[in-house]
Amino acid sequence: MRNLIIVVLIALFTSSCSEYQKLLKSNDYDLQYTRAMEYYEAGDYMRASTLFGGLISIFRGTERSEISHYIYADCLFRMRNYLMAAHHFRMFVQNYPTSDRAEDAQFMAAYCHYKLSPNPRLDQTDTYQALEGFQLFINLYPNSERVVEATQLMDELRDKLVYKAYLNAKLYFNLGTYMGNNYQSAVIAARNTLDDFPDTKHREELSFLILDAKYIQAVNSIEERMQERLRETIDEYYTFINEFPNSQYIRRAHRIFEETSSLLN
Repeated sequence: MRNLIIVVLIALFTSSCSEYQKLLKSNDYDLQYTRAMEYYEAGDYMRASTLFGGLISIFRGTERSEISHYIYADCLFRMRNYLMAAHHFRMFVQNYPTSDRAEDAQFMAAYCHYKLSPNPRLDQTDTYQALEGFQLFINLYPNSERVVEATQLMDELRDKLVYKAYLNAKLYFNLGTYMGNNYQSAVIAARNTLDDFPDTKHREELSFLILDAKYIQAVNSIEERMQERLRETIDEYYTFINEFPNSQYIRRAHRIFEETSSLLN
């Protein structure tokens, strides 16, 4: 019985493939469109995308071309081909700017890059493209129901950029005095990040990194610069504890203050 079932399934699969191949070669574009829609609704995005991709130009200038183009982009998205999906969603907006689907396509173009946005340690080109895309969407459709979602996704993406910047600052910090004063580079990198993203959830970590880097830089300074840098560390300490009085780093901050104060003339 099991062998019979396998034979039947193979026969059905072969028949289905044969029918699909004939459909691809057919000049009956109405039938192709109907079948493509059936494949799409059944979740067979590979076959649907192949058919819709060819029908875009066949039905050029008609509503079917518009629908084919949108569904083609959606099929690519559902197959996780986000780069090509983003391209075709953008092309859809360019070709059909007044379409009822233009708003959704504009959002999806940005969302594809959001899906491509990688680990913070990697290149963040797609993160920046997603941010630009969502901002464009908000500018074009300020009253859209998806503005809240776009804003939330932008916050998530910005946090990723901030964390990457934090990792870069931490790298400078860990390098110490290797081939130069990397503590100063850590301070600059952290300050730039706080200036660019003042509301980041990583603000506490970045602020303490600045204090810690200034302290280490001060105690390892040449005599002519030490007193000045120690005073800068004290100033940074007060700035830190005023903003984060219950910080997880508060004990380390107090220790830095005590050790720095003991070195001041």
